[in-house]
Amino acid sequence: MDLAIVIFLLGGLFLGWSLGANDAANVFGTAVGTRMVRFKTAAIVCSIFIILGAVISGTGTTETLGKLGAINALPGAFAACVAAGLSVYIMTKFGLPVSTTQAIVGAIVGWNLYTGSSTNIKVLLTILSTWILCPIIAALIAMLFFILTKKLLKNTTWHILRLDANTRTALLIAGAFGAYSLGANNIANVMGVFVPIAPFADIQLGSFLTFSSKEQLFLLGGIAIAVGVFTYSKKVMFTVGNDLLKLSPVAAFIVVIAHSIVLFLFASQGISHFLNSIHLPAIPLVPVSSSQAIVGAVIGIGILKGGKEVQWNIAGKITIGWFLLPVIAALISFVVLFVLQNIFNQTVYF
Repeated sequence: MDLAIVIFLLGGLFLGWSLGANDAANVFGTAVGTRMVRFKTAAIVCSIFIILGAVISGTGTTETLGKLGAINALPGAFAACVAAGLSVYIMTKFGLPVSTTQAIVGAIVGWNLYTGSSTNIKVLLTILSTWILCPIIAALIAMLFFILTKKLLKNTTWHILRLDANTRTALLIAGAFGAYSLGANNIANVMGVFVPIAPFADIQLGSFLTFSSKEQLFLLGGIAIAVGVFTYSKKVMFTVGNDLLKLSPVAAFIVVIAHSIVLFLFASQGISHFLNSIHLPAIPLVPVSSSQAIVGAVIGIGILKGGKEVQWNIAGKITIGWFLLPVIAALISFVVLFVLQNIFNQTVYF
């Protein structure tokens, strides 16, 4: 493979690392924050299932993101990924759970502005609408599950040690499902801009199985996310798991399940096709914010408890980060594109 291609792909891998460093908190932050699951165990389970979700189910959301702005040159894709990765890294340094979805959307819009390309407003509005719907749906699901779980636990006669063991197991299973959903939904943020210009050839594995160039990209992106989980996610995990709202282990399990369901709904081609087949509106296949989903679920439970225990000042800081992130990513994208084109003489668009 050409050295230049490897260098440009590093932009996507850097963004994958940033996603793992920040968004792993959304999958296991509540479990680690409540001391029910060790960080090392969480990181291993999270990494494995993120990679599986990316390779097996990552296609759907990538197509939607590609319609927002068709980046058609590797240096341009590199610039978008570096801009998104840097903006997420800045927020991660402050311990804020932010959205790589918002970062890559901001970076793509920055590329559109720099190159004079049109932004698909319909797709942009669809993506923006999910930024509002995502935390609301997560909050409603969390509230429903919280009420049902409380009723279920009232009718059980488990010893406290048995309840503790079952909760730990449930948190691991929920985390695995959450990691799979995160990989499936958010791999588009990491490698989506490279799909139209994928530098790999399909690999034939036996008579019936093909490892496509797209799946090879998703595997690389999934591994980069896993590295981010191991090396830099601990601080943000404790922000989500401890600082926003003190959660019981059972509540932590519900938060992860609510978050995971939301991400899976917006990534599942099967559910979308089924709804179409029975003449119902399909759920848009859009990379949604896992950070918004988890924060929405935590606040949903906090509201059920009266709202007094929620640290609204921290929620406010997180919300400000959500508004600033796409703007910062767009600005960095613009600057990186300018530098690549005018200093390094790279073709950032055709």
